[in-house]
Amino acid sequence: MTSKNTTVFNDPIYGFIDIDSPLIFDLIQHPYFQRLRRISQMGLSSLVYPGARHSRFEHGLGAMHLMGKAVESLRKKGVPISVEEGEALKIAILLHDIGHGPFSHAMEKSIVLGVNHEDLSLRFMEALNTEFKGKLSLAISIFKNTYSRKFMHQLVSGQIDVDRMDYLRRDSFYTGATEGNINAERILCMITVIDDELVINEKGLHSVEKFLMARRLMYWQVYLHKTSLVAELLLEKTLQHARNLSVAGVALEGSPVLLKFLQKEDFVESDTLLTDFTQLDDIDILSAIKSWQYNEDTVLSYLSKALLHRKLLKIIMSAHPIEKDVIAEKRASLRANFPEELHRYLVFQGTITNQAYVPENKIIRIQRKRGEIVNLQNLSDLFDGQLFSKVETKYYLCYPKIN
Repeated sequence: MTSKNTTVFNDPIYGFIDIDSPLIFDLIQHPYFQRLRRISQMGLSSLVYPGARHSRFEHGLGAMHLMGKAVESLRKKGVPISVEEGEALKIAILLHDIGHGPFSHAMEKSIVLGVNHEDLSLRFMEALNTEFKGKLSLAISIFKNTYSRKFMHQLVSGQIDVDRMDYLRRDSFYTGATEGNINAERILCMITVIDDELVINEKGLHSVEKFLMARRLMYWQVYLHKTSLVAELLLEKTLQHARNLSVAGVALEGSPVLLKFLQKEDFVESDTLLTDFTQLDDIDILSAIKSWQYNEDTVLSYLSKALLHRKLLKIIMSAHPIEKDVIAEKRASLRANFPEELHRYLVFQGTITNQAYVPENKIIRIQRKRGEIVNLQNLSDLFDGQLFSKVETKYYLCYPKIN
């Protein structure tokens, strides 16, 4: 399956993105990748940031574009990267999110059980490799970190990889949260390879510091914004309840593929998982919720209306566990104002965490002017007090607004 076609995409972040590889062109045109046009990059964040309606299709293209810039930068510094390796790197990052479903994280906790999007991405890549007669083998090896040149996997998945570079800048653009507007091009100009590991020139230290700060702030301000968090939790509970009803034999409205996912209990060994999953996108979930708002089941109807009309729960977030008397107060108010069947869906608590930098996992290394290689945390003043490497935990309590 080959093509002589190439094309250009006009991207609002980077301008024109050239697709000069027939193989990459065919992968973009494939239904597996085209499905990502119908998968939101930021789930329900548009309930907070109205502009956040971009897709995982755009993110895949943007990350691939940055990978091309990274390859060019490394080649200029004398790092040998063959044509085949360069193409494989682009393919690996292009397809890295291909396993995401609609509202991915909520789905993984509700109806697509036993598999996560990382596993599915690899399954999709392997299926495409079969279809394209082994042309994706090198890309898969890089993606799995089994290729001999380890720095290539770091470009795909590391502390400062092109995936994060694109989604921080792209999500910042579409949300208007300027804290995430990093200088990806400068960071890529500062990278090199020493002893098969990515290293950043000391001149790029402050750009790296800003990258880590942007990641920390974007998580608290955007990705873990309290309203986005409530919306995702409500969606998760809506899908879980719909699944419970469906398994119990209650007939629900929905597309055939969504109903199949609601009724099936385990997808790990399913022979039709990829085929079914490729038919599932945001449209299936949203259209079902529009129908479920009229369902006779009180819980399903209430939760669906809450999501559709943005009548979300209130939320308390704290650096410390929520006090028991506060929880008791909310539960008492609930009993006086809502039917009993809704109680466990409307008052609940949990925790969220954020860690901008995980030095135990993948250390960022800086090359000083005289060639000495040091760890970022030993050079950056911003690491005083473990601001970035500290695991920040917040506790939340969700409850309904009582009119």
